[in-house]
Amino acid sequence: MTGLLIALGVVVILVIWYIATNNKLVALKNNRENAFADIDVQLKQRHDLIPQLVGAVKGYMDHESSVLTRITEARSKAMSANDVNSKIEAEKELGAAMGAFNIQVEAYPDLKANTNFLQLQNEVSDIENKLAAVRRYFNSATKELNTAIESIPSNIVAGFKKMTVQPFFDLGHEQRQQIDKAPEIKF
Repeated sequence: MTGLLIALGVVVILVIWYIATNNKLVALKNNRENAFADIDVQLKQRHDLIPQLVGAVKGYMDHESSVLTRITEARSKAMSANDVNSKIEAEKELGAAMGAFNIQVEAYPDLKANTNFLQLQNEVSDIENKLAAVRRYFNSATKELNTAIESIPSNIVAGFKKMTVQPFFDLGHEQRQQIDKAPEIKF
């Protein structure tokens, strides 16, 4: 009888542990999704500004149509992405296209003096700053979730639920190279 009570006690403890661990993983997953919702709001604002920005530069950059086409296509892809991970990949592509666009703009001093363009650039810059802040929060939530998925013993529950390590929202290779490159100083 004592052995049965001990076995029953062990089963109850395992069930309670499984439920608690499952609830923790669900909370971490939901926290990550909530953090991405904050990013999604900023991305929507950026997506809304891009056509205005492209429209403002079209007259100046007629022979740079490939850059404008790349931005438009990347924007469409980003707007049609359905889940968090595909949105992250599409936004990397859009970020790279916007980086190429910014490089091309440098060749047009008249454009850089256009007040409409400058206002749009300031709005995009403001959104990029907000995106950086919410991206940090998202990556922190992703790190917590990934740690729980990979840590013993919660990895057992994560394995039963087929939960895998989730990607961070990084800048992407092209944008990382631009940030890491030393700035040019011209006199």
